[in-house]
Amino acid sequence: MEDIVIRNLCKSFDGKPVLRDFSAVLPAGQVTGLMAPSGAGKTTLLRILMGLERPDSGTIDGLAGLRLSTVFQEDRLCDNLDPSANIRLINPSLGQSETEKALAAVGLAGCLRQPAQELSGGMRRRVAILRALLAEYDLLFLDEPFKGLDRETKETVMADTRRRCAGRAVLLVTHDAAELDAMGAVVRLDLNT
Repeated sequence: MEDIVIRNLCKSFDGKPVLRDFSAVLPAGQVTGLMAPSGAGKTTLLRILMGLERPDSGTIDGLAGLRLSTVFQEDRLCDNLDPSANIRLINPSLGQSETEKALAAVGLAGCLRQPAQELSGGMRRRVAILRALLAEYDLLFLDEPFKGLDRETKETVMADTRRRCAGRAVLLVTHDAAELDAMGAVVRLDLNT
């Protein structure tokens, strides 16, 4: 994978600019952190990079042919499926034991057979994170992935996430600089600059 190069990206909604001439490089195989206040365009940038929105102007090089995986701000789980089935929807080649081992690593061994609708918010969040991490991807987008997790669980999940995405390109959107440190972000972007 090569670096992803963003040049002069602009996006407006109803005449209101959200991104103005944003340029950055997302280095291959590294974690890039993106911090900015609410409403500054972080999620819009992610949606453009994922191909869910089109920019008004600007270019993005290096995305062609990449497999993308995402942790959205919403969990987006299938409520009637258990955690393992939710994960294996994205990567059917995963074995049941591999999936269960991954769930146990983030403290979810006790809910293997529960439908997602019966899980707490923090449990659902961990399943959503694992689903993205266990997909086959080249570039991982994390949009406020650790929100709603208590301190101890958050530390466990961040360590597991960092281990699983080592050597891959990651764009982490967060309001918490400590999360950037824990994830080893080598580049830190600010939409305000």
